[in-house]
Amino acid sequence: MSLAGRHIVVTGGGTGVGAAIAQALAREGATVTIMGRTEAPLAEQGLPYQICDVTDAEAVGAAFDKARDQAGPIHGVVANAGMAESAPFARMTPDLMSRTLAVNVIGTSNVWQAAIADMKAAGWGRMVAIASSAGLKGYPYVSAYCAAKHGVVGLTRALALELAKTPITVNAVCPGFIDTPMLDRSVENIVKTTGMSEEAARASLSANNPQGRFIETDEVAGAVLWLLSDAARSVNGHTLSITGGEV
Repeated sequence: MSLAGRHIVVTGGGTGVGAAIAQALAREGATVTIMGRTEAPLAEQGLPYQICDVTDAEAVGAAFDKARDQAGPIHGVVANAGMAESAPFARMTPDLMSRTLAVNVIGTSNVWQAAIADMKAAGWGRMVAIASSAGLKGYPYVSAYCAAKHGVVGLTRALALELAKTPITVNAVCPGFIDTPMLDRSVENIVKTTGMSEEAARASLSANNPQGRFIETDEVAGAVLWLLSDAARSVNGHTLSITGGEV
């Protein structure tokens, strides 16, 4: 599964899953550029980075141009940047829905569009979205997030068919609840809105996984490395569920 010589961009690469993916890629010999909105966590990774907001197509284009200047053409993009907020549907604001769709769906589209010409020119490419089990099923109180991640899965499947005659593959990884800072924020929100203890809130979320645990970031990183490799060259338009058996 060697990725030596491949230039891979990882968005949301400063923390959590994105950081784990970026570090795993670097260990495998890939040339990695990470992107995100905040410089401090990006700088902590010790990898080349560019600052941009994935919802801003012009800023994304400029960041990808700088990445090319520093490390050459881009062979793969891991669209990991995302956001989630919970609210009962009746109290969900239009702004919450718009922001969630913008980061998760428009952001994925922007970064893939910014790299597709390089991949076509190279005759090799990999696009991977970090979606969610919320892109495969529904969960209460996160209707905007479910809608957005279903959109990411739809985008993945459509683009995979559009590029099927080329050496470029497009896939999505769909983890369940992952033990990251985003999960911590979800737990805090549950505690705040329900009065539940932190321990009970975490237990309520991990109960979705038949293995009774949260997914670890290295599990997601390992799946992404495989999808980026030549070993997965026939895997296209796939939604890889990492959920411990949750259906």
